[in-house]
Amino acid sequence: MSDPELNIPTWAIHQTHPVLVDQVRASLSEVIDPEIGLSIIALGLIRDVAIDTTNNTGRVTMILTTPFCPYGPTMVDSTRQKAQEGLKMPVTVEMGMDIWDFSMMEDPTALDWGLYN
Repeated sequence: MSDPELNIPTWAIHQTHPVLVDQVRASLSEVIDPEIGLSIIALGLIRDVAIDTTNNTGRVTMILTTPFCPYGPTMVDSTRQKAQEGLKMPVTVEMGMDIWDFSMMEDPTALDWGLYN
């Protein structure tokens, strides 16, 4: 992590394909959770990004903020599309088993919405 105050997850591509990290983060940052209004990157919903070199495909593991998110299918499809743009290869999106909470957010100061004071 470059900033000790930020909670930036380390993905598999950090080790295997570090030159792709910034471009895939930038692409995935364009996917916004419509209920919260923050990107899936800022919310910490992307738990892993990996590349399978045997078939040259990407794999994104993500979670949703709630298990029955009404926007879930749309967000998963948008995530796949943006990951494909960033990685420049076919991508599958797998749903992770983690339960989202505020501590997964990249920037803890983003919690200062005034809702939880």
